[in-house]
Order: sequence, then C-alpha cells, then structure tokens
Amino acid sequence: MIYTSKEIQIGNLKLGGDNPVRIQSMTNTDTMDTRATVDQTMALVDAGCELVRITAPDVKAAENLYNIKNELLKRNYNVPLVADIHFNPKAAEVAATIVEKVRINPGNYVDRNTGKTSFTDQEYADELSRIADRMSHLIDICKRHGTAMRIGVNHGSLSERIMSRYGDTPLGMATSAVEFAQICRQMDFQNLVFSMKASNVKVMVYSTRLLVQKMIQNGMYFPIHLGVTEAGDAEQGRIKSAAGIGTLLLDGIGDTIRVSLTESPVAEIPVAKSIVEHLPRKKVSEDDILKLKTAFEPCSDKRKIAPHYADDKEYSIRGAAELGRMLIDGEIAEIDDDSSVAQDIMQGVGAKIFKAEYISCPSCGRTQYDIQQALQEIKRHTSHLKGIKIGVMGCIVNGPGEMADAHYGYVGSGKGKITLYKGKEVVCRNIDQKDAVARLVQLIKDNGDWTEKG
Repeated sequence: MIYTSKEIQIGNLKLGGDNPVRIQSMTNTDTMDTRATVDQTMALVDAGCELVRITAPDVKAAENLYNIKNELLKRNYNVPLVADIHFNPKAAEVAATIVEKVRINPGNYVDRNTGKTSFTDQEYADELSRIADRMSHLIDICKRHGTAMRIGVNHGSLSERIMSRYGDTPLGMATSAVEFAQICRQMDFQNLVFSMKASNVKVMVYSTRLLVQKMIQNGMYFPIHLGVTEAGDAEQGRIKSAAGIGTLLLDGIGDTIRVSLTESPVAEIPVAKSIVEHLPRKKVSEDDILKLKTAFEPCSDKRKIAPHYADDKEYSIRGAAELGRMLIDGEIAEIDDDSSVAQDIMQGVGAKIFKAEYISCPSCGRTQYDIQQALQEIKRHTSHLKGIKIGVMGCIVNGPGEMADAHYGYVGSGKGKITLYKGKEVVCRNIDQKDAVARLVQLIKDNGDWTEKG
C-alpha cells in the first residue's frame, strides 16, 4: 500500500493527500503593526508563499489578526493565515475564530514544570486527562469555524511527563505528538497537521520518521510539516535545511515545508521552492516507511563517497538531501570532497565538524532586537572557533530549549536586551545589545574556549 497522508482544508488551500508540497513562512514584524505585517505578508505571497504564519503572543495580538486579514482581503490577498501561539491558550481560542489555522505547542496545555522527574502510571494518565479538558474548548472553536490546527512538538521543550519516561529524545517527541493526536481524535477533530522541530537534523529526521511510523500503526494519516528550526543563515543554513527536509521528502514524508533562516522571511521562499523542485516527494509504501531507521548507526567500514552533481546549486540542494540522508543513516562515514559544500553537509548533519556552528532562529514578532545584525557580528568575532556551537535566539519562548546543546547562548530578553548562557545556565541577564557581543566573547575567553585567529 502506497503511503498517502490525509487531505485537509486550510481556508482555500488543500494540504496533504496527493496535493503538491506547500511552501510557507512566517512574518517577523510586530503583529500590532498592521501595515508592516500586511506588507510583509503580501511580499511573501508574491514570492510564492502559500501559507503565512503570524505570531500571536497574547490576546491583543490575536484580536489584531482580524484587522490584518481584512486589510489583506481588501488587496485581494486571500492567503491562509496561521496564528503562532506560545504560552497563552486564550490567544489560541481568539485566533481560531479569525484565521484558518492555529499552531500550538503541547507545552501550552501541560502542567507547569515543577522539577518533577518521576510519574506513576496514574499521574501520567491524570495529566493527559487534564490536557484533554484544557484543549476541549479550543477544539470546539476549531470545529465550529473550520479552523485547522498544527501541533508542533519542539525538541528542547518537552513536558516533565514526557521527559520522565523518554528523556529529550526523538521517541519522546513522537510520543508527545501521538498523545495529542489521540486526544483530538477522541473529540472527533481531525483537521490536524503535525511537526517535529529541532535544530539538530538527526533529531528532526528521526522524530518525524517515528511519528509517521506511530501514526501508521494507529491508523492515523495526518499531514506533516517539515522544517529544521533555527537553521542559521547563508549557505550553511540553506544546506542544513535541505538535508533535513530533503531526507524526509526522499522518504516519502512531508506535505508542507518551511525553511527557517535568520534573514528576511522573503529570502526563505526561493530556497523552499528549490527544495521542492529538486526533491519532489517520493511515492513509497507504508512498509518502506515502517523500515526507516530512527537511530544513528555509524558506518562501520568508514566508507566515503565521491559526489557527482551538475553544479553547486544542485549539490547544495539535492546533494545535501541524498548524501545527508546516507550520513544520517550511517551508510557512509563522510563525503570524499574538500569543498565548502561537502563540509557544510557533513557538519549540518553532525557527521564531522569543520568550523563554528550557529543555532539561530529566523525571528518573529516576539523578537525585540536586531537578530540579523547580531548574528553577523557574532560570526565576525567567532567563526574561527572550530567546534563551538553558539545559539542566537530571538526570545525566551523557544530559545533556551532549542539551543540546549549549544556551548553558549545569546538570547533576546526584552527590548534591546540580551541574556547570555553557558550551556543551559544563565550567566548574565538583560545586557544592553550594544555591549552583548563583547560580553559573549569575554565569556568564551573566560571559559577557556577561545583560540586566536590563525
């Protein structure tokens, strides 16, 4: 039997089934700035974006989605809008009456973190029951208004309940998503999309494969959103995105994609279009998907492969997916090529380290400092530090969790304010942005990880 996801409706757009892989992005304007958000949305659509996500951090921002939508319609832009919700279930309920889709994180609906590390079977079941109660009102609203929902599980922000059983693992991510799918199915709501987001390409690939395997086993065929979160910028960010998204398209998985770059959102669209063009989603059987690897197995014979691609663009898109997939699955140990493209592919999937790595988010309306400028300044000072991972994050919503495996973190914490991390620990809070890069450099030096440029 050929694997096919369920078709759902998001406004005037069909997603899943035999429909094309849809391209989406997210605005980085202040949601309360209606004109700026409308202008950027139109620019995204003109570039080829088919769904546009807008942050709704609170009820006021969720309510302003009404004005944004109406202004777009006046200009004949009937693009489906997706409200991005964090921490505020009430904002999700308001947004669901206005836009075509809401994106929630399971963490919105779990009990507050208390440091609990062990759950009895009864405690585990009780929390799932409370989650169902908390979600019921939003699900009722979505059913009444025909609103779709994306349940986005983020690596690094799993609940204590999941962490107690599975740890911060692909299995934990997939299990969390399936639990929410079952709650929605019990309430007869199936207008759903799922995503497994991680800045680590292997974790993103393995967790998505596990999710789809679990869904097949449970008779669920919900569409899948693909993306490597906090991929960075420039060629390194593009190759990392192509490796993760492309691997799964070659597996026959994926119905919509977002390339997350720390650049203008409009710059993401040509990259996404190239991925879809070079890597059309394969038709595969359910048996093939059930056999996909979900844990890394090192290549035992250290086998290398010499790449053969027509040009650099094909190499960085198709090569990133085909060779990246072989590296991820342990079929090869490395690419027999000393080019920057080969190095970025190997480093992007965690096979070999050649230089510093930056886990940086694309930013959104929650970001209150110039993250693009900050990333470039940080790279100028630190790009020679081989093997150092630095997280550059717009805000605390996903920042500390998503950069959990970074050595150092630079995270927005207010208007023009930055908090610095060493690993998962806060070192200093609310530094003025003008001083923050110098303080980051000093932090790296103080911890003995600095080397002078050669």
